[in-house]
Amino acid sequence: MKDRLSRSEIRKDAVQSTVEAAAGTVGQVTGIVTGAVRDVAGALGGFATEVFAIRDSVRRAREEHDPDDV
Repeated sequence: MKDRLSRSEIRKDAVQSTVEAAAGTVGQVTGIVTGAVRDVAGALGGFATEVFAIRDSVRRAREEHDPDDV
């Protein structure tokens, strides 16, 4: 005698598989977004460091060129 699944059991399995697939996809997207946010924060931090270095270079150049204008 073969075991047979009821329609309810089949539906439950389908819903369960769908929820598991959705959870896996959400996890993947979350990882992608987290990585992107980290990369953007790193790029902006690097840009800010460059701006500070440029500002400091400009200040030093002004001091060397004409110390009375500082």
